[in-house]
Amino acid sequence: MLYYLFDWLQRYDFPGAGMFGYTSFRALMAVILALLVSSIFGARFIRLLKQKQITETQRDVKIDPFGVDKVGVPSMGGVIIIVAILIPCLLLGKLHNVYMILMLITTLWLGSLGFADDYIKIFKRDKEGLQGKFKIIGQVGLGLIVGLTLYLSPSVVIRENIEIQKPGEEMEVVHANHNVKSTKTTIPFFKSNNLDYADFVGFMGEGAQTAGWILFVIITIFVITAVSNGANLNDGMDGMAAGNSAIIGVTLGILAYVSSHLELAQYLNIMYIPGSEELVIFICAFIGALIGFLWYNAYPAQVFMGDTGSLTIGGIIAVFAIAIHKELLIPILCGIFLVESLSVILQRAFYKAGKKKGIKQRMFKRAPIHDHFRTSMSQIESGCHVVFTKPTNLFHESKITVRFWIVTIVLAAITIITLKIR
Repeated sequence: MLYYLFDWLQRYDFPGAGMFGYTSFRALMAVILALLVSSIFGARFIRLLKQKQITETQRDVKIDPFGVDKVGVPSMGGVIIIVAILIPCLLLGKLHNVYMILMLITTLWLGSLGFADDYIKIFKRDKEGLQGKFKIIGQVGLGLIVGLTLYLSPSVVIRENIEIQKPGEEMEVVHANHNVKSTKTTIPFFKSNNLDYADFVGFMGEGAQTAGWILFVIITIFVITAVSNGANLNDGMDGMAAGNSAIIGVTLGILAYVSSHLELAQYLNIMYIPGSEELVIFICAFIGALIGFLWYNAYPAQVFMGDTGSLTIGGIIAVFAIAIHKELLIPILCGIFLVESLSVILQRAFYKAGKKKGIKQRMFKRAPIHDHFRTSMSQIESGCHVVFTKPTNLFHESKITVRFWIVTIVLAAITIITLKIR
């Protein structure tokens, strides 16, 4: 809203109004405003949660060998994150931009889904929360909205990078002089770093491009579902999900900025995405909101984000990566989320396989994997065989959290390096 106000004032040569035309200025303002909103609103919201006794009641203190007691800590703190994202975006963003619209829809959609889950857990006293099938329906529905919007919107285009070899001169990278609709995405570690989904269905001839978009929508649904669930699983220790997601957000912000800048995109030999500069504004609000939330969520936590927050931040990361055609970098960038998800899948599969044989067995002492490092063998039921029993010395959750942050920083650096390592 402020963007449109100052854009109007600029026509009358209002001093300083032109600053709102710069992406860098609005991005920095978004970070600062999101930090202020999450800090100020967060304190008041936490007090409200305590007054209404909207608190964590399901945590089993016995699983923590250090006796960390989290019973009575307010939950549903994801509302703080959502509000701190929405306010800067509504004030500083171009609300007619298709990418900004998609990110706002994603935030509200998954925020509502997570809120429903937390509501059932807390107010209905049902620890299972929203049934899994409804979560999947919600995630698939968002995937369809995002995928079809990117397919149908005329504003969603790219300008491809082209290598030109002139006789006696070095290879030069330029961009095509026109925008096109494309199902291409960036693939890491390859010199020709664009992969077209339509190539997988090239045997369909003239219908390959349409089939490529259908494949793109299916992949979009899968990515959103996988990443939002991965972030949800990662939210098991104070500051864990918020810290990892902020680091991931910084990386995505860098990728969005270079993709929205014609000269930088040409220099890095990546596709130029017109209009994606608004994603920089959004991700800066996202980063600011998470850092502000960490003020209260860092150990010892004064509030938990709940599914309201974890499902939302996971979905935001997924949709953002898809919008800038970097979804194939997610296994690297969100490696922590991937490992958390795989640990749960392996744990369940191994347990079920043993159950069929009439034996008790587990892959890890506890899953998701972050709980494995703070669980002792004495806490495992007697007679149960565990494949991975190391480490024998247990770690406090604050140490585990910081080490997971460090791993995410390394993965983020590798993700950025892939722009040049091919």
